[in-house]
Amino acid sequence: MQVSEFSQLTGVSSHTLRYYEKIGLLKNVRRNASGHRDYAEKDLAWMAFIQRLKATGMSLDNIQRYSEYREQGDVSLVARKQLLEVHKSQLESYIQSQQSHLAALQDKINHYHQQIND
Repeated sequence: MQVSEFSQLTGVSSHTLRYYEKIGLLKNVRRNASGHRDYAEKDLAWMAFIQRLKATGMSLDNIQRYSEYREQGDVSLVARKQLLEVHKSQLESYIQSQQSHLAALQDKINHYHQQIND
């Protein structure tokens, strides 16, 4: 599929897609006979994973590191697992912190609700 379709399906701009290629996140993107990018289904799946990592707060540097490990194949399984485990731990801490903030906000809302209804 061409850049425009891939961009639409992923919600990632063509500029960002070219940048991801430049920094090595998207590798081995096929080219058609006229030299235009021709993305495959495997590229969609990989981009979805990149987006999930980004959405969970993983830094672009760590996503690049994961991508480099991925290119190494099975020899990097332990390194990939460790990288994801560290990120998971950081994400869990962040979620716990956000839940604490949410509870504090709810307490304040409850306080105002009582004040208004008394």
